[in-house]
Amino acid sequence: MALSRALRCCQRIFSWIPVIIISSVVLWSYYAYVFELCFVTLSNHLERVVYLLIFHVCFIMFCWTYWKAIFTPPSAPSKKFHLSYTDKERYEMEERPDVQKQILIDIAKKLPIFTRAQSGAIRFCDRCQVIKPDRCHHCSVCETCVLKMDHHCPWVNNCVGFSNYKFFLLFLSYSMIYCVFIASTVFQYFLKFWVGDLPNGPAKFHVLFLLFVALMFFVSLMFLFGYHCWLVAKNRSTLEAFSAPVFQNGPDRNGFNVGLSRNLQQVFGENKKLWFIPVFTSQGDGHYFPLRTLRESENPLLASEEKWLEDGGSDEESSDENGPSVIIRTES
Repeated sequence: MALSRALRCCQRIFSWIPVIIISSVVLWSYYAYVFELCFVTLSNHLERVVYLLIFHVCFIMFCWTYWKAIFTPPSAPSKKFHLSYTDKERYEMEERPDVQKQILIDIAKKLPIFTRAQSGAIRFCDRCQVIKPDRCHHCSVCETCVLKMDHHCPWVNNCVGFSNYKFFLLFLSYSMIYCVFIASTVFQYFLKFWVGDLPNGPAKFHVLFLLFVALMFFVSLMFLFGYHCWLVAKNRSTLEAFSAPVFQNGPDRNGFNVGLSRNLQQVFGENKKLWFIPVFTSQGDGHYFPLRTLRESENPLLASEEKWLEDGGSDEESSDENGPSVIIRTES
C-alpha cells in the first residue's frame, strides 16, 4: 500500500516535467527577447517600444491560455449518471452478464444516452461506477471519467475535454502567434549577427537561438493546431477520430457533426466577441450533444425531458449564458 502511494507520488512529480520544460523555454525567451534583443541590440527607440508592446500582449495571452489549459480541472459526470446504492448492489450481486447488461439498459432509459460500446452494451465504467455520458471516457492518468474527453496532454499535465478544450485550442493558437512574432522580428537581427554587422556578445547567442526555437515550435504547433481545427470543424474528439462513436444503428464518425457553424458554437459559444478570450463559453454541460441524424420529433429525450428536469437534471448548470442548459435541438 505504501509502495503504491509512493509510486503515485513519483508519477505526479514526474508528470510536471513537460510543463516545467515549456515554462523554462518561455521564461528564457522572455529574457532573450526583452533584455538581449530590445534593450541591448535595438538602437531605434520607437522600434523598441512597438516590439515590447506587441510582445507583451502575445506573452500575456499565451501565459493566460496555458494557465487555463493546465489548471482547469476536467469535468466528471454528474450524480445522475452514478448508480444509486440499490442499483449498485443489484448490479454487483448479479453474476449473469446478460442480466447485468439489462440492469444498465433499464437505468440508462432515464438518461440522455445515445452511444453504445462496441459490443452494443451500455457504456459503463467499473472504476468510477458510472454510466458514461455520450463522448465521455475514463482517463487512466487522471483516474476519473472525463466529459467529452479529447486526450490526456502531457504538455499541460491535464486531460483535455469539455471543460478546457477551448482553452487548449487558444493555447495552441496564441503559442503560434507568439512564435511567429518572435521569428519575424528577430530574423533581420539574426542576419546581421550572422554576417558580422553586429558585434559578438551574449546577445548574439540569444538572438540566434530565439529564431531556431521559435521556428521549431511553430512547425510542430502548426500541424497540431491544424489537426484540431479539422476536428472542431467535424465535431470530433481525438478519440472519436481514431475510433468512431457507436450508436444504436452502428458506428458513425459524423454522428455529432451538426454543421460548421453549430460545431464552432459548441466549443466557443454564440458570443463571437468572447471566442478569443480564455473564459468558458462552450455550450451545454458536457453530458449530451445534438445528433446529426436525429430530428426533434424522433428524439426520445424529448418525451422524458420533463421527467429529467423534475428529477433535478444534472448537478451542474451550463456555463453558457447564451444558450439553455439542455441542448437537444438537432437537424438531419
